[in-house]
Amino acid sequence: MTEQKNASRLVGVLYFAMAGLAAMGLTFFPSHFIVPRDPAATVARIESATTYFRLWALADLVSGVLSMWLGIAMYRLFKDVDRSWARFLAGILFVMPAMYFAVMLLQLAPLTILNGADYWSAFSRDQLVALANGFLSMRQQAVGAVSAYWGIWLIPVAALTYKSGFLPRLIGVLLGVAAIAYIVSAIVFFVAPSSYRIVFWAAAPLYGAGEVTFISYVLVKGVRQPRMSAA
Repeated sequence: MTEQKNASRLVGVLYFAMAGLAAMGLTFFPSHFIVPRDPAATVARIESATTYFRLWALADLVSGVLSMWLGIAMYRLFKDVDRSWARFLAGILFVMPAMYFAVMLLQLAPLTILNGADYWSAFSRDQLVALANGFLSMRQQAVGAVSAYWGIWLIPVAALTYKSGFLPRLIGVLLGVAAIAYIVSAIVFFVAPSSYRIVFWAAAPLYGAGEVTFISYVLVKGVRQPRMSAA
């Protein structure tokens, strides 16, 4: 039981770190660099703080790498609940670092475009500004597509939590709701992209209810002793 409790705490730490970095990449960093409907001002902010801009890319990459370690920790925690579901969960999380790496490349592209190298001399300043903002837009599109996996990986987490016996079933239900909310918002991204941001942020309380509750429980309480069946 002690080993399982330690595994749950590790899951909580990794999940908290991964989610925190992902949240910064979605809210904190964009608000600092991206000026809506003003490409020139956006580029000026990037050029004035290139190191800080690289930290934004690094946050995305580290979040992806942590998802791999989280997959290992989740497997250790849930392998005795349902090994097939636990393997499925780990497999999904092992794929996510490659996706985050692709997002990071798009993130760093504006720095290459704006580096002042001679091979960009064929382009005017306005064209370079447009290219840099185009890659930032592509990054946003990539994040929207990846958000489908934020819901997909929560499906086995919800199922395993519900079946575990050492975590409250209510948390499993809340995680299931969060998974559905992520998947619905991702579908909106593909079929009605103009409404995606509205739907994504409107559903944020549903994501938080499941994920924050799970993280808080495993960090603070760990796992509980399953109830013994009556003789």
